[in-house]
Amino acid sequence: VQLQASGGGLVQAGGSLRLSCAASGRFSSHAMGWFRQAPGKERDFVASIRWSSGSTTYADSVKGRFTISRDNAKNTVYLQMNSLKPEDTAVYYCASRPSILTVEYTSWGQGTLVTVSS
Repeated sequence: VQLQASGGGLVQAGGSLRLSCAASGRFSSHAMGWFRQAPGKERDFVASIRWSSGSTTYADSVKGRFTISRDNAKNTVYLQMNSLKPEDTAVYYCASRPSILTVEYTSWGQGTLVTVSS
C-alpha cells in the first residue's frame, strides 16, 4: 500500500487547512490515523478513523478544532484543521492500521508540512 499525504502549507493562526491522504496499491486497512511531529519532538497521535464504522478518536490537544473523515470509495482520509495555533506546526503523517487485532500502524505516508504563523 502507498499513502500520499497532501494539503500542508503556511497559514496564519486562526486559519484552516485540510489535509488529504490517498491510499493506493493492494490496500487492506482497518483504520487510518494522522500523526504529527514538531521540530525536535517525538511523533504524536492526532486523530484516527475506522473505515467501516467511521468511529473517530482525537488527541485532547485538537478536540473541537480538527475533524477526521473518510471517503471509502476513494480510499482517502481527510483532516480538516480549524482554529490553527502556532503549536500545531509540524510535519503531519497519515498511516494505516491493517487490522483490528493490532494497534500498530504499519504503513506511513511521506508527510506534509503545516506551518502556523503567529
